[in-house]
Amino acid sequence: MKVAVFSTKVYDRQFLEAANSRNEHDLVFFEPRLNKDTAILAAGFPAVCVFVHDQADAATLEILASGGTRLLALRCAGFNNVDLKAADELGITVVRVPAYSPYAVAEHTVGLILCLNRKIHRAYNRIREGNFSLDGLLGFDLHGRTVGIIGTGKIGQILAQIMKGFGLSLLAYDVYRNPELEALGAKYVEKKELFANSDIISLHCPLMPETHHLINDKAVEQMKSGVMLINTSRGALIDATAVTKGLKSGKIGSLGIDVYEQEADLFFEDLSSAIIQDDVFERLIMFPNVLVTGHQAFFTENAVSKIAETTIGNITDVEHNRPCANEIRAEPTKLVVGEQKS
Repeated sequence: MKVAVFSTKVYDRQFLEAANSRNEHDLVFFEPRLNKDTAILAAGFPAVCVFVHDQADAATLEILASGGTRLLALRCAGFNNVDLKAADELGITVVRVPAYSPYAVAEHTVGLILCLNRKIHRAYNRIREGNFSLDGLLGFDLHGRTVGIIGTGKIGQILAQIMKGFGLSLLAYDVYRNPELEALGAKYVEKKELFANSDIISLHCPLMPETHHLINDKAVEQMKSGVMLINTSRGALIDATAVTKGLKSGKIGSLGIDVYEQEADLFFEDLSSAIIQDDVFERLIMFPNVLVTGHQAFFTENAVSKIAETTIGNITDVEHNRPCANEIRAEPTKLVVGEQKS
């Protein structure tokens, strides 16, 4: 099948070509993101492959359909950027990669926690300038503290296992209980109780109407003073303005994010010579107790390889009219709150 692959970087091409080593498909790579202005590039392609920041809204899908596209293959888990109802009406099958490496995201989460707590990012910069002072670098033992995990799917479960190894107590919130967490001794509580009793709060939810701005002014007000907040899931789970106020007041002691609500205009690009226009983001990164990574939690060899293999497998299944377990439709089954991130 001839496939137009949008939002491609060098690593995308490398891993997709390796997964397509038998040359079952004719992959044509495009650097631009998919949107209504670039959709014309896919004219004549039966399949289009996209990533997290590509826009497959109704207008874009209509252009794709008119050009002969009948398959939209997401090389990510999230599909909030796709109008599934429009896809159904236009006869476009949508497939995704529901899971690839929950270890990658959970381990990156732990990295953010350790770095923020022990101020490793600040120490690194100081040492390079010949400053060996320890002032301002004081951390705390993780052992004996409490971590609150919101979203206890596979990623949340693995994070709980790692945190248990550090000796933390586990609080959890999800619409469904995960017996694996309960076996670790995790206590399921309501959000208010989790906010009030957690030294560290880590988010592992999909973005849905129910979870949009889950962390808002009210949530911050309910949190323990000095809490560490981590988000390696979806940017819009956090109201950045509310969190900024929490940082200024000291209610939030530190913030680690791998995602940001308006990240589509920032992440995956080299903007080192540009003036970033997002004032909220610029203010966030000025705080010494804020650590931002650019949507890289998923970015391991294992994960990217799995994404490519699953994507190629999905396309092959659809081409040969085989049932594809990773197809999604306008009326999907209920999602557990804990979900693969990217």
